[in-house]
Amino acid sequence: MNTLTASTAIQAGKVQLVTFRRRSLTTARWRVLWVALGFALVAMIALLRVISFGLSDTGVSRTSLEEALLPERGEITDRNGQPLARVYPAYALWFNPKALGDGGAPLVKSAQNVARELKAIFPTLNEGRVATQLASGKAGYIRRRVLPEEANAVHELGEIALEMPRENDRHYPQGSMAAHILGYVAADGHGRVGMERVLDEQLLDPSLRGEPVPLSIDVRAQGALEDELRRGMKLVDAKGAAGIILDVDTGEVMALASLPEFDPNRIDAEGQSRMFNRVTNQVYELGSTFKPLTVAAAIDAGVIRDLGEPWNARTVRVGTIERSDSPYKGATLNIPQALAYSSNTVTMRVANELGPERMRQTMIDLGMSQRPHIELPAKGYPIWPGDNWSKLTNMTVGYGHGIAVTPLHLASAYATMVNGGIWRPATLRKLEEGEAPEGRRVFKASTSSQMRQLMRMIAIYGTGKNANAPGFRVGGKTGSAEKPSKGGYRETSLVSTFAAAFPMDKPRYVVVAMLDEPRGTLASSYQRTAAWNAAPIVGRLIPRVGPVLGVRPDETRDVDISDLKSLITGSY
Repeated sequence: MNTLTASTAIQAGKVQLVTFRRRSLTTARWRVLWVALGFALVAMIALLRVISFGLSDTGVSRTSLEEALLPERGEITDRNGQPLARVYPAYALWFNPKALGDGGAPLVKSAQNVARELKAIFPTLNEGRVATQLASGKAGYIRRRVLPEEANAVHELGEIALEMPRENDRHYPQGSMAAHILGYVAADGHGRVGMERVLDEQLLDPSLRGEPVPLSIDVRAQGALEDELRRGMKLVDAKGAAGIILDVDTGEVMALASLPEFDPNRIDAEGQSRMFNRVTNQVYELGSTFKPLTVAAAIDAGVIRDLGEPWNARTVRVGTIERSDSPYKGATLNIPQALAYSSNTVTMRVANELGPERMRQTMIDLGMSQRPHIELPAKGYPIWPGDNWSKLTNMTVGYGHGIAVTPLHLASAYATMVNGGIWRPATLRKLEEGEAPEGRRVFKASTSSQMRQLMRMIAIYGTGKNANAPGFRVGGKTGSAEKPSKGGYRETSLVSTFAAAFPMDKPRYVVVAMLDEPRGTLASSYQRTAAWNAAPIVGRLIPRVGPVLGVRPDETRDVDISDLKSLITGSY
């Protein structure tokens, strides 16, 4: 009986064990199934979410954490991504007189001694002003933009009241380069003067500031332009200089410089005085650089049909006013000779034949009657002769007097003259392929073709010889104009300009270099005119910037000017 009971109990235990195992297995299978269904559901939701984003016009918004990690102000770069303006974490030096409590003295040493020790760390510090600030017990900044090694030196002074808070600082890694393009950021966090002001809203927008804003300029070309302008300015002891490199087909500014420059990293009284932009804000009478524009308008209107036709080059008399060429080159000159020699008298007669209405309309079409077209806020108003041009006004404008414009006006006009005749506004924004504005037609394509020949001829045989960089097929025109003053012109004060384009067989870029009040020095053979000071700047600049902008020298190619050469033979 006991044996049977034991056997039955064992059998029952086995059955229970098997049942338990089956239930456990079933439970495990259901759990796996539920987990799998859960993963499938999550995957389905994610897939539907992705599909919904793909079909929706709205993207994923930034989270608050992502926005917190963004810089306080967006970055500005050149066209190739080189940083021009960005935000960096930095130290500042702050005086906190309550660092040791309300009852204790703020400084361990005297204010004079602490100021002296700070002066040893920061040589440009105003020791007297700092000593006064420390002695007054008034909290405030002593210095912004403190380097880490300088911060360590301050800590070693052992003054608890000298605190080193970390702040975000707008920094310009290229220093003063492109300062007049960029501008700067003021203490209130908003941009001033240049593209910092123009792009202020975009650079501060959290939804946009994660992406750098590319400008049209190339830092390599910008550096070369500033370097050559600075060199040319020093060689002839000029008061200032300005220059621009412009893409003739798109209007993009590859480089723009005004000297003397300022450093946007350190705005002081001297920097404030140098913020005036000579390229976009200062208007000048640009003299003989206007003569090719007058000739182009006359060719376009049919006033000039035969370049070899002789024109009267004797003294021009309008009422009591007389104008003559100096030195005298003969009683008659044809158009190539007049441009190569830079004849005022022939150009005045060409303008007279063209007439005030047609000359005035050409200047309007070239944008000369309005402020220059560019994003920068500082743009000068031209000195425009008005609506009704007299005979003398028209003839005077023909050779670049009686009208004052900016160097940017001139650059845009030259781009129009050589690119096939289409005027386009200048821009500092990088344009993608196909984004160039349609523009407006000013000259016929055939006129533009003739002007390319004439401009190349001037650089080979005329006043532009010193800009004729081998292999780059440069064409251009000099201009030297006396500055106006009360009662006439100041003979001792010149504005010296050279406007050029290259390569003239297929123009890509216009280059304008201007010197304000150059002097005759040994470097310029004691001459003050553009042929001796502005033209050499362009002659040195183009070989430097050409290759980086995609134009390599090629002495096997050139513009065919054989017919023009025969017209000027014997004159030079």
